[in-house]
Amino acid sequence: MKGINLYAIRAIYLFEMHRFRRTLLTGLLVPALTTVLYFIVFGSAIGSRMQEIDGIPYGAFIVPGLIMLSMFTESMGNASFGIFMPKYAGTIYELLSAPVSALETVIAYVGAAASKSMIVGLVIFATAHLFVAVPLAHPVAMFAFMLLIAVSFCLFGFILGIWAKSWEQLQVVPLLVVMPMTFLGGAFYSVHMLPEPWRTVTFFNPVVYLISGFRWTFFGKGDVSIAVSMAFVAAMLAICLGLIFWVFRTGYRLKN
Repeated sequence: MKGINLYAIRAIYLFEMHRFRRTLLTGLLVPALTTVLYFIVFGSAIGSRMQEIDGIPYGAFIVPGLIMLSMFTESMGNASFGIFMPKYAGTIYELLSAPVSALETVIAYVGAAASKSMIVGLVIFATAHLFVAVPLAHPVAMFAFMLLIAVSFCLFGFILGIWAKSWEQLQVVPLLVVMPMTFLGGAFYSVHMLPEPWRTVTFFNPVVYLISGFRWTFFGKGDVSIAVSMAFVAAMLAICLGLIFWVFRTGYRLKN
């Protein structure tokens, strides 16, 4: 059985990470400044009127949502751009003709994008500590959940990069679908604060389960049980892997 080409994975991974290092200052400064602004607007303005949610100080309550909000954006943006750029430049055919398997290609591109997303998430986590004390009930689970979310959304972004035919299409789903779902997914409030029927409608938003599960790793409580959140993340991961397998098997928007 043919082994995995670690040299090819390393080459693609380092190339993608080098692109991140070229914009390291803005890549880390922008999320940090955005976090500061969120704390000024939500933590100070709203937090002064809403002290606690479910016994958790409001400033600490919004930290998991802030991290997830940035990680969703970073994961999809980095992964989609990473595979779309070779398509746009026409160098994708060199990759497809090289002795690099589909698995190795996905590991390299998704691994690099997930690494960038994790770094941004940890920077936001550190920045939040400058404003509020953030308890961490399950640190190992928190890191594992961050990794699963990063990989899942990077796989999703990889699929978007293959699907998109233009720069405009590349931005449609993140801006018009994922971003509104994130703001309506309990990032800055508890779903249980909503009146019916909006509370029930909100549970059809998949982002609710991601943010709730991540918040559980901080405070030991969430809008839904951690088992349901983990099951949803596992299902999303499986669906994305299945779609990518189909894409490389059929050559959908790669070979034509």
